[in-house]
Amino acid sequence: MSNDNFPQIDKKQQDRWEKANLFASPKMPSGKKFYCLDMFPYPSGAGLHVGHPEGYTASDILTRYKRMNGYDVLHPMGWDAFGLPAENYAIATGVHPRVTTQKNIDNFRRQIKSIGLAYDWSREVDTTDPNYYKWTQWIFLQLFKKGLAYESTVPINWCPSCKTGLANEEVFNGKCERCGHEIERRALRQWILKITDYAEQLLEGLDDLDWPESTLTMQKNWIGKSNGANVHFKVDGHDDILTVYTTRPDTLFGATYMVVSPEHPILEKIVTPAQKDAVAAYQKEAAKKSDLERGELNKEKTGVFTGAYAINPVNGKKIPVWTSDYVLMGYGTGAIMAVPAHDERDYAFAKKFGIDIIEVIKSEQGVEKEAFTGDGELVNSGFLNGLHVKESKAAMIKWLTEHNCGNAKTTYKLRDWVFARQRYWGEPIPVVHCEKCGVVPLPESELPLRLPEVEKFEPSGTGESPLATVTEWVNTTCPHCGGPAKRETNTMPQWAGSCWYYLRYMDPHNAEKLVDPAVEKAYGPVDCYIGGAEHAVLHLLYARFWHRVLYDLGVVSCKEPFKKLRHQGMILAFSYRDKMGNYHSYDEIDFKDGKAFLAATGEELSPMVEKMSKSKKNVVNPDDILNQYGADAFRMYEMFMGPFEASKPWDMKGIEGVSRFLKRVYGWSETVKLTDEQDPKKSEILKNKTIEKVSDDIENFRFNTAVSSLMVLFNDISKLPQVSRATFEVFLKLLHPFAPHITDEIWQQHGHNDFLLQTAWPVADKNFLQEDSVELGVQINGKVRDRISVATTATREEIEKAALASAKVQRSLEGFEIKKIIVVPGRMVSIVAAPKK
Repeated sequence: MSNDNFPQIDKKQQDRWEKANLFASPKMPSGKKFYCLDMFPYPSGAGLHVGHPEGYTASDILTRYKRMNGYDVLHPMGWDAFGLPAENYAIATGVHPRVTTQKNIDNFRRQIKSIGLAYDWSREVDTTDPNYYKWTQWIFLQLFKKGLAYESTVPINWCPSCKTGLANEEVFNGKCERCGHEIERRALRQWILKITDYAEQLLEGLDDLDWPESTLTMQKNWIGKSNGANVHFKVDGHDDILTVYTTRPDTLFGATYMVVSPEHPILEKIVTPAQKDAVAAYQKEAAKKSDLERGELNKEKTGVFTGAYAINPVNGKKIPVWTSDYVLMGYGTGAIMAVPAHDERDYAFAKKFGIDIIEVIKSEQGVEKEAFTGDGELVNSGFLNGLHVKESKAAMIKWLTEHNCGNAKTTYKLRDWVFARQRYWGEPIPVVHCEKCGVVPLPESELPLRLPEVEKFEPSGTGESPLATVTEWVNTTCPHCGGPAKRETNTMPQWAGSCWYYLRYMDPHNAEKLVDPAVEKAYGPVDCYIGGAEHAVLHLLYARFWHRVLYDLGVVSCKEPFKKLRHQGMILAFSYRDKMGNYHSYDEIDFKDGKAFLAATGEELSPMVEKMSKSKKNVVNPDDILNQYGADAFRMYEMFMGPFEASKPWDMKGIEGVSRFLKRVYGWSETVKLTDEQDPKKSEILKNKTIEKVSDDIENFRFNTAVSSLMVLFNDISKLPQVSRATFEVFLKLLHPFAPHITDEIWQQHGHNDFLLQTAWPVADKNFLQEDSVELGVQINGKVRDRISVATTATREEIEKAALASAKVQRSLEGFEIKKIIVVPGRMVSIVAAPKK
């Protein structure tokens, strides 16, 4: 078969693999196991672009390597198919989301298979399959029974365009992430999960994980543990108490005002008539902003005085109570004490509104121009004067406790998880509302509660799900008393199905249990999880939360789901714009002398490296690459572009270079003269070093340098007049995880009926990992004068003798006498010399 027809080789080998069921995982691993998981995709209508398979290719290389090293590998794939994108697409096209989702899944599966990825397709899951979401609903019922799922009316982010509630993470600059519309704040009935009950466990669990440091930091910051105190302030002229949480109780003498959230219920009670309209207007404006926007540190501080005063418990002083949107009702108590002398945000607010600033931690520069946030001695602080910050915190907490004005407190930034969505395309929540019995969970025997088939699935816009209009589905009977009841009409968010999918892959056809305990114990936890850094917080946090609950229920045997995590970098693309700022696709461009010109007019275009986007006309479809170059060139180039975790631009010149390399390999395999004799020692050393290097690089996700090493080895052995059969086979095995199609084709052409995946990974011969000689630098008084070659077994005396025998060293020592010779084994010889007297 011609090496110009790699796509034909791809199809032939993929058919062989499928017929042999080559990638099937055993129901139970019999020996060493390796569970490698990709973050499963949302099957959009656009299909894959070349950025998607980067992580899939990495996991494929890793699992092929592990299989060849004797591991029972679990490597599955499935679809995260519920959620807003599918529903919005269905509304736009008028086609039911079930139809479009299935069509998209079929296309994604076809594209993924065409890359030759070694997935066990018998374990495929789809979050919209009732046989799958039966168990998503089952987990919800366990959360409900444990008191971890509850109903509450809370202010949430509401998108008027998408007509649904949004999580804070789905809002950017006050706008909906998906449609760009400005969000509003609405108080809606919601289902909420008490993830805060697991805050400490989620924090502690991070200590033993092999995850990127940046991701661990983001998780820790999101959980946001802090130690401090609750402080109780009486409101002057009222019976009400304002409680604040602070990490700096030591600065209480410097508290000169208080701020409450615009949503705080105390506002109605304490606002004075003169300030009522101003406060109401401010509350209305604050409702238009997301929590993330309100918490932005650098934004302009705004606020309104309530007219009320609080009493500072430590000194009896009256301090004004303000409302400002930088205080969030969902964090802490929804109220803060402000110490402007020692907090930058409070300082800016106090300066803007002319509020007192009292220094209570001594600083050399004072607090006339800026807040002092360092450590120091307490001043203007009564019984704390003369103490330093750490000891004064403990002293103040003791005082507050003794005087019933507060207590020590540990808090978390983490908020409970708003779990409901007011949309159609999601898992139904398996509870009913009964006037007599209240909220009643469905019996587990009635799961799955299927999503009803409807013709109209547009959101209502009223805050209710479209399911509320499906009368025959909503009206039901109470499982507890048998009386009339109504089904819950909110659906679960897209996060729900992805919280536990890794467990279902272990036992996907079990109709009796979420996962067989013995199977889970054998395959769990996930040994390596690969996916985008955009999921560094929420998906990972939610999945860890559900896993901890399942651990407490005895469903899983370990506390953490993902031992090792790696993020792939983004694959960018060149965009080309004309003078008017319009983007042009590749087929509109002529390339001459490294520059881009518009084919129609000859206008020179401006290239920019940007994220792939339809609007920028720079999306590269993997189908086009596979049809032109074949799957192996595509896979190898994705790995060769740069470090796995780094962002890098797609460049067609790069894939052409990889394609030429593979054609050389294929052509060489047809003409190479094989022998049973050993190769020259230099080649044997290079081969064994390459075995070690490629093995280590695969384990540590250095795929680009592994490819480089393979190219170096090939350049060496392809120049030999004849090559040992052992070296030939070692090279094919090392190349196989990267280029499985042509290597299996070559393997077959050379008389083998099995597959390279079924062979053993090469092991380096330690006898060939040591060079006969080593090169050492010789420096005189710190300056390198020559490099010498000595035997690796040379003694210290032999190394000194060789260094002094160098003509360059001898010339440099003329007029000097040697005071000292230092030999650093394997690195250098250092000569200390002084002028002769």
